[in-house]
Amino acid sequence: MNGIESLNRRSFLRGLGTAVALPFLSSAPGVRLLGAGAAAAKAPLRMAFVYIPNGANMADWTPKAEGTDFELPRILQPLSAVRNQVSVLSGLAHQKAFPNGDGAGDHARASATFLTAAQARKTQGSDIHVGVSVDQFAAQRVGNNTLFPSLELGTDRGQLSGQCDSGYSCAYSFNIAWRSPSSPLPPEVDPKLAFERLFAHGDPNETAEMRARKLQRRSSILDFVLEDARRLHGKLGRNDQRKLDEYMTAVRDVERRIEMADKVGHDIPDETRPKGVPARYEDHAKLMFDILTLAFRTDSTRIASFIMAHDGSNRPYPDIGVKEGHHDLSHHQDDAAKKEKIAKINVLHMQLFAAWLKQLNETKDPDGSSLLDNSMIVYGSAIEDGNSHAHNNLPVLLAGRGGGTIQAGRHLRYEKNTPMANLFLAMLERMGAPAERFGDSTGILGKLAA
Repeated sequence: MNGIESLNRRSFLRGLGTAVALPFLSSAPGVRLLGAGAAAAKAPLRMAFVYIPNGANMADWTPKAEGTDFELPRILQPLSAVRNQVSVLSGLAHQKAFPNGDGAGDHARASATFLTAAQARKTQGSDIHVGVSVDQFAAQRVGNNTLFPSLELGTDRGQLSGQCDSGYSCAYSFNIAWRSPSSPLPPEVDPKLAFERLFAHGDPNETAEMRARKLQRRSSILDFVLEDARRLHGKLGRNDQRKLDEYMTAVRDVERRIEMADKVGHDIPDETRPKGVPARYEDHAKLMFDILTLAFRTDSTRIASFIMAHDGSNRPYPDIGVKEGHHDLSHHQDDAAKKEKIAKINVLHMQLFAAWLKQLNETKDPDGSSLLDNSMIVYGSAIEDGNSHAHNNLPVLLAGRGGGTIQAGRHLRYEKNTPMANLFLAMLERMGAPAERFGDSTGILGKLAA
């Protein structure tokens, strides 16, 4: 078969051992979304989870009013452009992140519990055990509809062994996705490798050395599929031609930024920094969010997680005037100056997240709705406040309309200590992967329905 007659008729552009996934283009012969049925008009539903470390300054997070008539507090103000797509969920808790007899180690437990709603076994050895995460529960049931069952991204290079927090294995601190109770899925932190995973799949017999030589010779991965793209372009209607041009431009833009980061990275005296990772945190996070958009836009995956920084992270943020480590500041002991710096970090993370939501909201699905309309995206932490190490009344947002099943744009206050796992049950049901129970759930979370 030639490129235009390839897998799923029009899911990919192909050329020279490379396959570039395409967004939905309605006017091309045989076009349909990867894994979709013959009537591909209805957009797929996606779910994603974005983790922030060390909790939040809750006084600057929590709206005073409930329902739709609430003012965005300081930390949430970056969401103003998409506020009608975001709900603030107050009162949710992760009881399994509390010590429950295991002593210190709240940061490791927070990461491990965030998507599993399970108690992590306290060990720094190989006998780690926590639970299957909600993203992987869904991926194991509906992930075969896409090229990749799930996508895991992060910004911190972690490790799977050794002690990272008060007797807890580093595997707990650096991973939120768990394929099984003892098997974490480490996030990819190198944008270049994440990009290549999405777009450089081609000949399964191609060796790593062959791929490396090919990548060294090329200026862009799109160069390999230009002939196929030109043939397709001529078969499209004007609107789809514009969509294809915009998509190819977006892919090239991500490539260009990765290439620039790769060049700059050679001057950074940090041998542990993988090639392709920008020197500035903000640039790194933006690239990862852009890769997530491309993955959803092409229906390469419908399930994703992104750790913006691991819990317990002591990363400084000099670009916003915060030279101290985040974790150190989180033990603020009610010091106003420290709390102000924590708020700045919280706002920065929210600005990056809000920019991604805006991008999703401006990107259209085949039915004319947006990627954000057809998504359920959880943003938050399993620690309320870094100083108290509490795991109830968590900072949690739910973005997207869940394909029209969620009434967004509200502040919903739940009864104290409502399990966050109840939210996961509600999401799994919408994803077509229902469960009677998940973690410490007590029932499907209410109030979400449109």
